[in-house]
Amino acid sequence: MTGQRMSEQRPAGTKLIALDIDGTVLHEDGTLPDAALAEVHRLRDAGHEVMLATGRSVAMTMPVLDRLDITPAYVVASNGAILLKRDPDAPTGYRRHHVETFDPTEVLTSIRPHLKHANYAVEDETGLYRYTGWFPDGALGAVSEEVPFEQLCAEPATRVVVISPGHAMDEFLAAVELMGLHQVSYNVGWTAWLDIAPDGVNKSTALERVRSALGIPGEHVIAIGDGRNDIEMLAWAAGHGGRGIAMGQAPEEVRAVASEVTARDTDDGLAQALATV
Repeated sequence: MTGQRMSEQRPAGTKLIALDIDGTVLHEDGTLPDAALAEVHRLRDAGHEVMLATGRSVAMTMPVLDRLDITPAYVVASNGAILLKRDPDAPTGYRRHHVETFDPTEVLTSIRPHLKHANYAVEDETGLYRYTGWFPDGALGAVSEEVPFEQLCAEPATRVVVISPGHAMDEFLAAVELMGLHQVSYNVGWTAWLDIAPDGVNKSTALERVRSALGIPGEHVIAIGDGRNDIEMLAWAAGHGGRGIAMGQAPEEVRAVASEVTARDTDDGLAQALATV
């Protein structure tokens, strides 16, 4: 009715299904398995809230929504630092609903002595990456600008990214442990890739905002992921009485916090997990 705010509350029985992208929805080569897509559509058509919760930037996330052909009420990007809300009047169909930022200066200046030969990038709330050094083609999305290291500290950040291809993962993890990153949340991804988010911000903090807004009980929450940046999300889902499902190829520390483990992504693990919903 005109002048009244439409309720976001979902009908009783609605499931909130939060999916990581890389290694969960998509294979490493970018393939979207037919079996997973069919299960996503089945759950979407049944009225469940199927959404994405990813470390990707907004620009890198939106094409995956299109490939899945879903339009959830919310999307979690940048490891929880950016929460998008559905808005048909916005150019992409979504607008930034909640954004968390921090001053990256202390983080960058404390990390650099430990990882002298690493490459650094800072994402701002508009999705622009300022970077120094080398990043794989497409890793930072379409909107990026190469700058001197000192200019990385010029604007508040939603995320700091550090990659160090010269390090073996064990060496990289050891260096991360030495840094003492007390004021930020951090997660290590593929190929010695470090994502640093604002303090206390991760996928689970954004998903709790979504769960609360939609009025979905904790026991109806399902989260599926494979990376270290999914640890809090899986623990959050399991801790609410829901299901935190780790992909079969996930590192041991990820599988340890999950309430369930499915098959590997290349063995249709996501489709197998969704088929049980």
